[in-house]
Amino acid sequence: MKYKDYYAILGVDRGADEEAIKKAYRKLARKYHPDVSKEKGAEDKFKEVAEAYQTLTDKEKRAAYDQLGRHRSGEEFRPSRDWETRFGGIDMEDFDLSDLFSRMGGGLGGGFGGRSRGKQARAGQDYEARAQVSLEDAAHGAELSLNLAAPERDVHGLPRSVGKQVRIRVPKGVTDGQRLRVPGKGGTGMNGGPAGDLYLDIEFKPHRWFKSAGHDLYLELPIAPWEAVLGTEVHVPTLDGKLSLKIKPGARTGQKLRIPGKGLPRPGSGAGDLYCVLQVITPEQPSTRERSLYEDLKRESNFDPRAHLKE
Repeated sequence: MKYKDYYAILGVDRGADEEAIKKAYRKLARKYHPDVSKEKGAEDKFKEVAEAYQTLTDKEKRAAYDQLGRHRSGEEFRPSRDWETRFGGIDMEDFDLSDLFSRMGGGLGGGFGGRSRGKQARAGQDYEARAQVSLEDAAHGAELSLNLAAPERDVHGLPRSVGKQVRIRVPKGVTDGQRLRVPGKGGTGMNGGPAGDLYLDIEFKPHRWFKSAGHDLYLELPIAPWEAVLGTEVHVPTLDGKLSLKIKPGARTGQKLRIPGKGLPRPGSGAGDLYCVLQVITPEQPSTRERSLYEDLKRESNFDPRAHLKE
C-alpha cells in the first residue's frame, strides 16, 4: 500500500497534541473548503485533510498509525508481520491507508489484539463556515439559513463532502471578522456521541453609506464650500433613522464629528459611536452665476491655503 504522512498533511509535528491537530485542521479546512476555496484541487485536498484529521484524533487509530513507522509520502510499503498480527492478521494488499483505518473503527479482526470491543461514543466533527451579514442584521440580530458542504464519513468510513442546511441565530452586536461558536451544529455524533460544533466567521456585506471598525461606524459626509465656511445643520443617516447634525463655521475636509451611541450595539449594553468624516465638495459644473461669484471671492479674499508652505 502507499504511505500517507498524515502529520505532514496537517503540517504538525508527530508529537502534536489533539488541540494542535484540531487547530491545524480548522485552518486547512477553511483554506480548502469546496464552497470558498479557489485553490486547484481544493476538494481532493479537503478530503485528504479530513482523512488525516479523522485518523490522528482517534487515539486507537493514531497509535496504530504511529506503529507503521516513518515513510515517505506515496512510498509503497507493507506493514510488519507483528503489526498485521496485532491489528487483524489480514492481507494488507487489498487496502489503502484510508480504507484500512476506517475499518479499524469497527475493529480489524474484531478489534485490537483480536479482542472484541464495544463501540465507543464519539463526538461529531466540527464544521467551519463563513456568513455574510448586513450591518442592519449585525445591529438587530438575524436568523440565517446556511448550506454547508460538510466533511463526513460514508458507510465504509471514507471521507466525503455532503450538503447540510443549518439555521442559526446571529446575535446583535457581532463585528466584522468575529468568530462565533455555535454548539451542536456540526457533524452528527457516532454511537450516541454529541454533535460537533459550527465555527462561524462573520463577514459584513458592503454598505452603501457606512464602514465599520469594531463597534464604531464611519460615514463620509459631503458638504459644500459655503457650508464649511459659514457652518450649517444637516440630516445624516444612522442605522436607526436620520438625525440632525450641526456643523460649526470653519469646517474642513477630514474633520471627524462624533455622534455617541449611534454605532453597532455592544454585547450586553451600550453601543459604539458614529463618526461623520467631512468632505468639502466643489460643484463639478458650476453655473455661470456660481462661477462669477467664485471669481468675485477670488478677488476679494486674502485667504491663502498654502501660506504654511512659504515659511
